Amino acid sequence: MKYELDVEKRDRAGKGVARQLRRQGKIPGVLYGGGKSEFVAMDHKIARNLVISQVGHTGLLTVRISGAQERIAVLQDHQIDPITGAILHVDLYEVSMKKPIRVRVPVTVIGEVPLGVKEGGILHQPMRELHIECLPAQIPDHIEINASEFGVGQGVHVKEVEAPTGVKILDDEDLMVVHVATKMSEAKLESLLAREAGEGVAPVATAEKAPVEGAAAPAAADSKAKAAPESKAKESKK
Repeated sequence: MKYELDVEKRDRAGKGVARQLRRQGKIPGVLYGGGKSEFVAMDHKIARNLVISQVGHTGLLTVRISGAQERIAVLQDHQIDPITGAILHVDLYEVSMKKPIRVRVPVTVIGEVPLGVKEGGILHQPMRELHIECLPAQIPDHIEINASEFGVGQGVHVKEVEAPTGVKILDDEDLMVVHVATKMSEAKLESLLAREAGEGVAPVATAEKAPVEGAAAPAAADSKAKAAPESKAKESKK
């Protein structure tokens, strides 16, 4: 899937420039590729859609810069304000259609309700995405796993995933992607929670351990005590 991205070229960089761009409703970014980097800026709505959309992370971006030739790129990285959630910066990476690249694509579970779930089990998906390598034109939107026939205790490991033609999965082949687990009994759940609560109780600090954190304090006190007689001696001489 391709995504067309219009950006503006900017000549200046720096924190001051970035703040000014954000006040204007634009997001600063950098386009890397060909051994060089170009400073760009884009509308904040476009940047947000790019970051939160699936195509932004797995698809190819046709980057259009005013007065320049179109470039094919992928979203390499982005920065988000941890408090406001606003997009702060976007990094794009130009790719060659003839060279393999590595990206992460989402895993989609398809099919009917798994047999194991009908029997009381719970469907777990430890891996929401897979790390793959392929030519840019072969990047899939997602990788599907049909879990309909999974019984309790059954699932699919990375080595058992059917990857699309030309796609190589790079994750550890023994990792579990999707499986149906046995439903935990209420008694076992209560026992587990009780054990975790017991392990989570913080130990009470003893009087002997307390000085360790401020070990320098007694030494300071001793130095003051030793200095006191000397100061008195000086005063007596006066």
